[in-house]
Amino acid sequence: MNANDRTPADLLRSALASDPGRPLVTFYDDATGERVELSVATFANWVAKTANLLQGDLAAEPGDRAVLLLPAHWQTAVWLLACSSVGVVADVGGDPSSADLVVSGPDSLDAARACSGERVALALRPLGGRFPQPPAGFADYAVEVPGQGDQFAPYAPVDPDGPALVVAGEELTGSELVERARADAGRLGVGPGSRVLSGLSYDTWDGLSAGLYAALAAGGSVVLCRHLDRLADGGLEKRVEDERVTVTAG
Repeated sequence: MNANDRTPADLLRSALASDPGRPLVTFYDDATGERVELSVATFANWVAKTANLLQGDLAAEPGDRAVLLLPAHWQTAVWLLACSSVGVVADVGGDPSSADLVVSGPDSLDAARACSGERVALALRPLGGRFPQPPAGFADYAVEVPGQGDQFAPYAPVDPDGPALVVAGEELTGSELVERARADAGRLGVGPGSRVLSGLSYDTWDGLSAGLYAALAAGGSVVLCRHLDRLADGGLEKRVEDERVTVTAG
């Protein structure tokens, strides 16, 4: 990876330049049986489209705060990198009432309505499907994102020393996030080609790092598992073998 990368968006650009075809995020939902695998190129395309939605249709600007009321999910990972691309602060599980915009899953729509700014809802259905009935007061992400551009350019350069992420009440700049992710990768033994399996929630730094940032910083990939507790006996061992997992984080 590029030692000069100072934001998560920088890390993704370097991954795209080095090996766009390799897997980056493999997502399982063991409540539904869903499995989705996104290469670096496919993930980056989703990020570009989402960043264009964020900057264009939602008029988000660097320094704005987006509260993400979302579980550990591949689309959450996309939103985290889209926020970094625009310079928007991703506030994971924060207070929607004081946010500039809110991005909500289907289980947190009532809480998300406290946001007086733009509201986006994700159905979190297999294959990125839309809501059968769009929730009142929300833009349906699955409806809005497909028509967005495949290339993204920020209106203003993103400051790596500006706030980038808030999780569990702690604020990190882009450069602090990257440094911490690199340190975690070293501690966990994550390097180029590593496959990190994580069943941790995204509501802590450890969950975000194991489930996205450490692998991204080190040239590895993530096997992100939701509802891992629903696996049958022996299911985790089989997944580790099938997905060629090299690091298990929870």
